[in-house]
Amino acid sequence: MLTPNDIFTIASKKEFEKTTLKVFRHQFDNNTVYRNFCELLGKDKQNVKVIKDIPFLPIQFFKTHDVISSTDNIQITFTSSGTTGMTTSRHIVTDLTYYEDSFRLAFSQFYGNIEDYAVLALLPSYLEREGSSLIYMVEDLIERSNNPDSGFYLHNYNELIKKLAELESAGQNVLLIGVTYALLDLTEMQQFDLKNTIIMETGGMKGKRREMIREELHEILCNGFGVGKIHSEYGMTELLSQAYSLGDGIFECPPWMDILIRDTEDALSYVDTGKTGGINVIDLANINSCSFIATQDLGKKYPNQSFEVLGRFDNSDIRGCNLMVL
Repeated sequence: MLTPNDIFTIASKKEFEKTTLKVFRHQFDNNTVYRNFCELLGKDKQNVKVIKDIPFLPIQFFKTHDVISSTDNIQITFTSSGTTGMTTSRHIVTDLTYYEDSFRLAFSQFYGNIEDYAVLALLPSYLEREGSSLIYMVEDLIERSNNPDSGFYLHNYNELIKKLAELESAGQNVLLIGVTYALLDLTEMQQFDLKNTIIMETGGMKGKRREMIREELHEILCNGFGVGKIHSEYGMTELLSQAYSLGDGIFECPPWMDILIRDTEDALSYVDTGKTGGINVIDLANINSCSFIATQDLGKKYPNQSFEVLGRFDNSDIRGCNLMVL
C-alpha cells in the first residue's frame, strides 16, 4: 500500500510515472465508480501500461457519485460553491494527512517558510458556507504562520486596509489571498503601493461582477495594489493539491501533480505542447478518491511543464478557484 511518504518524496519524472501507475492500479481495484468507468472504456490493469493510457474521470462524477477508494472512516467532506439550485461537488476525504501534507509542502516549495509571512485572507464567499477546502487550507496556513497579525477578513474592508498599511510600514512580508471580486472591491476603496505584499487571487466573481480575462483582471489588480505581478492558485474541491502561478498566469505543479491537455474533439487523445485543449489533472494526493480528473477547464501546456488556464468549456458551471471564462 502506498503511503504519504511514497507520494510526497517523488523527485524525478521516472518516480512520478511509476507511482502514478501504482495509484491507478490501487484505484481500479478499490474505487467502484472509477473501475466501472474504466471498464466502459475497455481499460483495465493489463492494458494500461503508460500514463496516457489511464482514463480520466469527468469531474462531474463528484456531483453524482461518492468517488472513494478507501474503506476507512470519512474524516471530512469538502463541497464546492455554487449558485442556488446548482448541484455541488462532494469530495470525500478519509485521511486529511494527504491534504495537509500536500498544501504545506507545496506552499513551502513555492514560497518558503510560512512563518516568514503574515497571512491575510479575504475570502467572504468561502467563509459564508460550510465545507470549503480552501478555507481549511488557509486556516492552517494562518495558524502555522505564528503571526498575531494573520487572520480572516469578511466584509470589514476598512480594518484590512488599516492592517495592510501597518504591516507595510513595519516591513513585514505579507500574503494576501483573496477571492477575485473582493480584491477588486478593496482596490476601489483604496489605492495601495505595496512593496512587501504578495497578492494571490483564487479566482471567482461568484456572480458579484462580470467575468474578465486574466490579462484585464491582473492589470487592474496590479495597478490597484501597486505590485508588479499577481499570483494565483489553481485548485478545486475535487483535488487535494494546488498549482501556483507566481505571475502572468503561468502555473507550475508540485512534484506529485501534473497536467495533461486532452483534445477537445476526442477526450481520449492528447494535443501537442502549446496547443489548447481540456485540462486533465493527475493529483496523487487524491489516492483515496480519484487521482485522474478530467476538468471542464481549457488550457495549454508549455515545454518546461508549466501550464496556462485559458477558460472553461461552454455551458459548464462557473465555480471553483481561478476559473474565468474566455
